[in-house]
Amino acid sequence: MSVPHKVGIVKSKQAPNVNTHQKAAVAKGVKAIGKKKDEEEGLDTAEGEEWMQGKTLVKPPDQLDLTEAELNEEITRVLKASNPNAPQNVVRYSFKEGCYKPIVFVDQMAIHFELEGNLVHKESDEGRRLMAKQAEVDDGGGDERPDNVSIKAGKREQKLTNQFNFNERASQTLNNAPRDIICQTEPPPRANFSATANQWEIYDFYVEELQRREKSKEKHEGQFLNKEEDKSKKKIIQAETQNDDISQLAKAVKIIERMVNQNIFDDVAQDFMYFEDASDEFRGEKGTLLPLWTFQYDKAKSLSVTALCWNHKYNDLFAVGLGSHEFTQQGGGMLLFYTLKNPSYPEFIFNTASGVMCLDIHEHLSYLVAVGLYDGCVAVYNLKKKTDQPIYNSRASSGKHTSAVMQVKWQKDDLDSNHNFISVSADGRVVSWTLVKHELVFTDIIKLPVIDAIPDDLKDVIPTVGTSLDFHKQKEYSFLVGTEHGKIHKGSKYYSSKFLEKYDAHFMNVTRVRWNPFHPDVFISCGWDWMVKIWDQTMKSPVFTFELKTSVTDVAWAPYSSTVFAAVTTDGKVHVFDLNINKYEALCQQKVVSKKTKLLHIEFNPVHPIIIVGDDRGHVTSLKFSPNLRKKPKEKKGQDLPKGPEVEIAKMEQLLSSLR
Repeated sequence: MSVPHKVGIVKSKQAPNVNTHQKAAVAKGVKAIGKKKDEEEGLDTAEGEEWMQGKTLVKPPDQLDLTEAELNEEITRVLKASNPNAPQNVVRYSFKEGCYKPIVFVDQMAIHFELEGNLVHKESDEGRRLMAKQAEVDDGGGDERPDNVSIKAGKREQKLTNQFNFNERASQTLNNAPRDIICQTEPPPRANFSATANQWEIYDFYVEELQRREKSKEKHEGQFLNKEEDKSKKKIIQAETQNDDISQLAKAVKIIERMVNQNIFDDVAQDFMYFEDASDEFRGEKGTLLPLWTFQYDKAKSLSVTALCWNHKYNDLFAVGLGSHEFTQQGGGMLLFYTLKNPSYPEFIFNTASGVMCLDIHEHLSYLVAVGLYDGCVAVYNLKKKTDQPIYNSRASSGKHTSAVMQVKWQKDDLDSNHNFISVSADGRVVSWTLVKHELVFTDIIKLPVIDAIPDDLKDVIPTVGTSLDFHKQKEYSFLVGTEHGKIHKGSKYYSSKFLEKYDAHFMNVTRVRWNPFHPDVFISCGWDWMVKIWDQTMKSPVFTFELKTSVTDVAWAPYSSTVFAAVTTDGKVHVFDLNINKYEALCQQKVVSKKTKLLHIEFNPVHPIIIVGDDRGHVTSLKFSPNLRKKPKEKKGQDLPKGPEVEIAKMEQLLSSLR
């Protein structure tokens, strides 16, 4: 904008020549007008008859004296909308990128004056009401003011134009007309029933009940051959008949108990079904774990969680093995079954003479549970049997393990349709157990090789301790065994002379080894050397290695993705990885238990997006994955994404091809 600085001189015109009388009259009039104008304009005039002289401007004493060239010079001033006092180096913390970033757009508005007034527009509704009210007050006051007279006379003041007048425009769409939908079901059929119950009818009912119990006693007694057994079993029958009425209420009581627990933990149940962490949108690729239920049994406080396994048929039911890995803290153990429908108390409780070290639930016969104990025994429990004793036990078998059983795995039925499972023990033996009639028949598959560092005369005395066992998901005869010395051996059930492959996996104890549920060549291992390693069985070295800065006690693949796995450590943290999103660090590292508590085992639910973790205090905690930890590719419009195992295999194969 150009603003010229110029100063002008104002001159008055001379009066015309007139006669003396006219001149005096005109002088008086002009003098009066001139004085009035001078007073208004702030100008000074001469005294007396010097009115004919020109006007002079009053010049401030500090005004600069400028030449004509300086007065005519144009000085350009550029006006900008930016505020010179606004800060230019403001930074804010970005939660998305995890660092401080400068703010690009800074507010440039500068408020020089702000006043909250109580003025009301004259033409507004409130202004009209106030004016009408004031007019009523003025009419009743009694003092006739000029404005009141004009209003009474019907003379309205002329409206003055107001440059601040404005118009308001608004539009409103039509609301959808509400509709009522009513449906009515047919009433259930009704029937009137009436009866009278007198003392004789009640008496007859009790007589019939007593006769029924007597017949059941005679039926059981007729099956006994020995009289000595007769006396002992009579007492059992009497106790059973007395408990008949109570057992009939057991199912109803269990349902009521579940209903009460679901009302108590209603907020947790709602989170389990519906909660999705909305803050994941601001975490980028990171995610969190939402704690749900905590399962604990008062009588198992002194025991550690040594095994976890979900039921394959009932997705809300899981088994917990309780015992101890410490030699000085050995005693009894427990096998507990919990359901998500009742987190306050176990569904089944089995006490064992020795600590439970491992367990596995049959994939198809979900009521059969194989258990390995610290004293070297293996046992099979049947949940259908109303007894707390195992239906099979290797305690009296000559092929019993001589040390703690570290892992058991169910196998497909043999050619004679006999159920069987395989165990690995700290005595270095891999044994197959077959359920034949009322006993367990063992078959030695292979023995772990002794390491070279042990002298020859001690190789038969000091065995190689097997710590973990897992079978291939597609090739059921192929298996992996982890050892206490950090080695992983790959073997076959059909080749028992030696192992097919050996991997130098860890520097310390291998705590877990598992095959990938999708890719046939990939397996994962973890150990006390702080490492989690992912292997391709065709290569001698790991394809991925992750250091978790403390001992890793367990690792598990997710059942829905070939690239997602989770691990637990002794510092109480759960680490969740997705190699498809980030190949270098975990998407979630979260501490889920209190201080000085070690996490020992982890298992994924086969259907729901939750995991369970067990600690060394006998507690099991369930956790739900946030949306970022179970991301799936976005579906494009009109295009269905391919799903199935082939997609997961291709996803893992793409990662391996870049590393081979």
